[in-house]
Amino acid sequence: MEGNIGELGQYIGVGLTAFGMGFAALGVGNVAGNFLAGALRNPSAAASQTATLFIGMAFAEALGIFSFLVALLLMFAV
Repeated sequence: MEGNIGELGQYIGVGLTAFGMGFAALGVGNVAGNFLAGALRNPSAAASQTATLFIGMAFAEALGIFSFLVALLLMFAV
């Protein structure tokens, strides 16, 4: 087996970080989706929940992008 054990540990850490933050993004998206599914069962409340929908989607998307950026930082900057 060739290579440095520290480099292997770095790749494992990057993968775990990316998976952890990626699954956090899935969780935030799931929470926002379930909230909206419950809140929008009342048709009169649908118009007031648009901002909540966009905020939930933005948080889920941001966490997914942050997981990619943190993985890149850990791989190339550390």
